[in-house]
Amino acid sequence: MSRRIIILAVIIAGVAAAGYYTRGFGFLDKPNEGLVLYGNVDIRQVNLGFRVAGRIAEMPTDEGASVEAGATLARLDQQPFIDALAGAEAQVAAAQAEVDKRRSGSRPQEIAQAEAAVVVRRADMVRARGAYERNKTLVANKAVSQSTFEAAEAQLRAAEEALALLRAGSRVEDIAAAEAQLAAAIAERDRVKTNLADTTLQAPDAGTILTRAAEPGAIVQSGATIFTLTINRPIRVRAYVAEPDLGRIAPGMTVLVTTDGNPKVY
Repeated sequence: MSRRIIILAVIIAGVAAAGYYTRGFGFLDKPNEGLVLYGNVDIRQVNLGFRVAGRIAEMPTDEGASVEAGATLARLDQQPFIDALAGAEAQVAAAQAEVDKRRSGSRPQEIAQAEAAVVVRRADMVRARGAYERNKTLVANKAVSQSTFEAAEAQLRAAEEALALLRAGSRVEDIAAAEAQLAAAIAERDRVKTNLADTTLQAPDAGTILTRAAEPGAIVQSGATIFTLTINRPIRVRAYVAEPDLGRIAPGMTVLVTTDGNPKVY
């Protein structure tokens, strides 16, 4: 056998071996051969509770029940919150009345009453002045007459100042203070309304009740877990891809999912 034939045979054997181990240099791979991954179905859960404390009045939902988003799961006794709301509404009404009073100023009847008081005090001062003038030459009665005159004069000034205040109306600062009190009363009323709404526990998403952790009549604190809800949709499957296979997948690819003990393909 010549040297050339031996070299050619060695080359052919090497190419054949390489082709075998590389499955025809990649050309013999089955084009539809899939990548098989293993993983788990993620179970997403949420613990549900009231944002306010109170006594549970009703719980129409039990463990294992399927619920829709927005379904009522439980409700607290609402009477204490209704009473608090009535008190907050009364505070708002009182604050609003004070603001209206400050903005409207004095009523005509109040001004007329103050004007009449000024007339009366002015007449009293005239009488006191006459008595003082008549008696000031008498040493014994001079001090008494003067004090009476000064008292009448002071009462007249007080009546005139009261009339001026009524005519001027409320100060800007007083109106601003009344408006601030009204705003605080409204904020408190809104807070009480929010608490009343929070006495109803609703499902945030559709799902299945996994755990019922309390019963009607129980006193619960805010944030305490009442139900554990398992969210059914969307279902998520978590699988792990080996590093050499990362190049074979891309976002948006269609996958087939099977589960143990179930022949159905999703």
